[in-house]
Amino acid sequence: MDIVSLIIQLIAGAVGGNVGGAVMKNSSLGTLGNTIAGAVGGLAGGSALGPMINMPPMAGGFDIGNTAVAAIAGLIVQIVAGLIKAQMNKS
Repeated sequence: MDIVSLIIQLIAGAVGGNVGGAVMKNSSLGTLGNTIAGAVGGLAGGSALGPMINMPPMAGGFDIGNTAVAAIAGLIVQIVAGLIKAQMNKS
């Protein structure tokens, strides 16, 4: 795994986190919170689950499967973190 792949995972996860915050307003952590939660999820999901996706790399070695997994993982981590925060604020 090279540094470019890690940066792409961070960016894809951050985008996924912000999409999750926009879609589920009640679980939004704010722009910075959504970005951080998504980036963490994207890095973890892209590193752990990305290699399981058997898609051939596109031109220039860009791995769309790994990027998609990172974005989805970022979205999921942001939503879960937002829902946990919302439940904690209710009590």
